Order: sequence, then structure tokens, then C-alpha cells
Amino acid sequence: MSDWTFYYKRFRQFLQLERSLSVNSIEAYADDLKKLENYSALFLNAQKPNAFNSRQLQDFVEWLATLGFSAATQARVISGIKTFYRFLLLENDIQNNPSELLETPKLKRKLPVFLNVEEIDLMLAKIDRSSAEGERNYSMLETLYSCGLRVSELVNLKITDLHLKDNYIKVTGKGNKERLVPIGIRAKKLIEDYIKKVRCHLPVKNAAQDILYLNRRGTKLSRVMVFYVIKELAEKAGIKKVLSPHSFRHSFATHLVEGGADLRAVQEMLGHESITTTEIYTHLDRQFLRDNILSYHPRNK
Repeated sequence: MSDWTFYYKRFRQFLQLERSLSVNSIEAYADDLKKLENYSALFLNAQKPNAFNSRQLQDFVEWLATLGFSAATQARVISGIKTFYRFLLLENDIQNNPSELLETPKLKRKLPVFLNVEEIDLMLAKIDRSSAEGERNYSMLETLYSCGLRVSELVNLKITDLHLKDNYIKVTGKGNKERLVPIGIRAKKLIEDYIKKVRCHLPVKNAAQDILYLNRRGTKLSRVMVFYVIKELAEKAGIKKVLSPHSFRHSFATHLVEGGADLRAVQEMLGHESITTTEIYTHLDRQFLRDNILSYHPRNK
């Protein structure tokens, strides 16, 4: 076992047990560490990670830029490396953190793609509700939009998480953090109809007994399947925007902020750890106001 393999193993265990991260997130961190290992093999005679100093890490960051990685990718890798060195400090493998002064490249914050209410209604209207899958998709997308869920939260939504009499659902988000999300009358009714008219006729597999939305084989839907459903509906509705399941979550948040909802309440609903993540929707709101004002001003006609 190489020195680096030893560190990979411990770091993965830390991310899984202490941070409760998903398999995909852990693999992303491991990939960041792999880039540092490659740099070490190329330029530092395969130096162990706990022997790096600040200058060497800065050189590593500059090397990343020369490889043509985007600013966003560089920022993500640096964030991963900083997490790794905080872990080493916590484990007493190092006495000082050499990554502390690493700076991430300035990122242009992209405003997320979102739909207006008419576009969402247009997409939903394109669903063939005479089929079992159509009824499921209608309920699923209404819930995605009405509750502002991540796609992973949607496909993992359990029947035991539904508290429809009290008008809320329990959602398990990133890092297994739970939050309560209010659910509107329309989404609530569509979930109830789906359970009574569609789900009860499916050959539900044991592992999916408590999962709400199922495929025709009675197993949990994949995130990719939800993506394809949305892509197909957008094409049928003639919507040219590049959409994903996250577009429905962005739409949910944008419409709340446009309607005057308190930003802290929106943060709570979305399950954002930091208010700064939610603040992007205030930028969307300002753009919305600007576009509206300019379109109605006589000097712009």
C-alpha cells in the first residue's frame, strides 16, 4: 500500500462517517486529491501529502491553470484540497495547514435557468395523463416545482415522509439533513391521486416499498429518468431553454422572491446552509424588475 493510498482510505472514511457525504461527492474529493498526487509524482518525487508546504501547494494551483481547467473546476479542486488538509490537521498528521492561504480564482456567478409560471403550465399540459406514467410524471413535476426539491430529494421521497394532513413533507437533503417543507393543495391532491390510482397497481419491489415515485418495474426512479422526462416535455412545449430538474427548483425560489417572500424563509425551504447561496435569487429578482420596468418605459418602446 502506497503512502497516498493510505491517505485516500482515511480521507474517504472521514467524508463518509464524519461529513455524511454521498458516494458521488466522496469520489469528487478523491479526484481532487488524485490531481495533487499526479503533481507530486511529476514534480516532487512522489512526496507524501503531509509533507507539502504552502509554496508547493501554490505551485500546484498554478499548474492546474496551465492545464486549461476552467476557473470553476480550479475552484472546486482547491476547495477539495483545503478540505483534505483540514482533515490532516484534525487528525494531527500536520501541525500547520499549508492550504490556508490558497486563493481560488474569481468566478463569474451564472444566473440559473428558470421557467416562468406559464412555461411550467405549458410543459405540464403536454403530459398525457391518460397513461399511468403520465399521471406519475404530472404529480412528480408538480411536487418538484411546488416544494423546490433537488432531484435526488424527489427520487428518494418516501411515503412515510408525507404528512399531507398537516400540509407538509419531510425532505432529506445534502449531508442527510432533514427539513420540513410546506406542500400546496394542488401538489398534495396529485400525490394522493397517484398513490390511489397508479402506485397501488405497480409490482413494488421490497427495496422500494416506502419510495413514493416508482418506475413501471416497481423500483425507484433514477435521476437521469427525471432529466429525460423534463427534456422531452420542454421539446413538446417548444421551450428552447436548456433545462434540468434543477430548473424547477430555481423557478420555485425565483417565484417566491418575486412574490415578496422573506429570504430566510426561502433559505429554509431550499435547505441552503448559507444565506449567500439563496441571495442569488435576489439578483434574479432585480433582473426581473429591470426587464419589466424597461419594457414599459415609453423611452424604450
